[in-house]
Amino acid sequence: MIIGVPKEIKNHEYRVGLTPKSVELLIKSNHSVIVENQAGIGSGFTNDHYLSAGAKIEETAINIFNDSDLIIKVKEPQIEEISLIKKDQIIFTYLHLASSENLTKQLINSKCISIAYETISDKANGLPLLTPMSEIAGRLSVQAGAQCLEKHSGGLGVLLGGSSYSKPAETLVIGGGVVGYNASLIATGMGSNLTILEKSKSKIEYLKNKFPKAVVLNFDDIKIQDLLVNADLVIGAVLIPGTLAPKVITAKDLKIMQSGSVIVDVSIDQGGCFETSHATTHQDPTYVIDNVIHYCVANMPGAVPRTSTISLNTATINYILQLADMGAEKFCKIDHHHLSGLNTYKGHLTYKPVADIFNIKYTDPNSII
Repeated sequence: MIIGVPKEIKNHEYRVGLTPKSVELLIKSNHSVIVENQAGIGSGFTNDHYLSAGAKIEETAINIFNDSDLIIKVKEPQIEEISLIKKDQIIFTYLHLASSENLTKQLINSKCISIAYETISDKANGLPLLTPMSEIAGRLSVQAGAQCLEKHSGGLGVLLGGSSYSKPAETLVIGGGVVGYNASLIATGMGSNLTILEKSKSKIEYLKNKFPKAVVLNFDDIKIQDLLVNADLVIGAVLIPGTLAPKVITAKDLKIMQSGSVIVDVSIDQGGCFETSHATTHQDPTYVIDNVIHYCVANMPGAVPRTSTISLNTATINYILQLADMGAEKFCKIDHHHLSGLNTYKGHLTYKPVADIFNIKYTDPNSII
């Protein structure tokens, strides 16, 4: 199979779909890999690294899409890329279709086969290809929030960990999954006072054991406004796989928060978990509503592309190898966890949560593969 790796073009996105090490593994499995010129440079991988691994370098994204059976990306296809996608071509990347009706319809119209990293599941009911980026986004969320709290950024002017003479900041993490756990890890490491909200009783017990100094509460048992009044930093880490995140903070809630406090919405790829959230970029990451700073960057791990690319490839390469070896149909049929990653198939929408959101006809993939 011919596998293409275009250069990512989303704002300040420096990750790349394949590392040279991953390319080498694919070449050894008798596949061909073509990489767009300088596609890996933002992650520290030069053209020479890819050439040494056995890849061919192409000058343009047009050539990559024209010549490839399988496209490996990191972020969802951008407007400029949609028209390049061919019928029956396999696109394997993060899609987050729940946040974009337009992208959903365009992928359907392209008649490609799109498989989303973030909806592939595993035997533990986890999301193995979303986990590495969720881990990094969770850790980055506190780092970004701490910077936003600095006075020159418009924040309260408080240090997350305080000092020997001043109390630490109050951090509220909403959601105790992979993002929430990793945000909590960094928040406690920086010395912040920490409150975590979670609904799952088993996760609550787990978090209490992992963060004995934190206050861990059941989301259903509290009034969130009571916590927002004193919060300096709020991390939104709510996820319902494959569909829109629920809105846990309303526009009205902002009015009771401190002027200069910060909210970081890590759920923004799935529409955001704050009512006032809209996607921002690394170039222009924040905006202010009711004196509350909003950080809603939709590709947070892109800020640390070397770490992110290596982490992502460690998780994805075995799936990519299977997909390239088997083809899309066999890959999806051999394991229902793989099938859960199939979002569109040759003109059909095959992922029900997205169909329900946009009221688009859903096709059971088992009926057409």
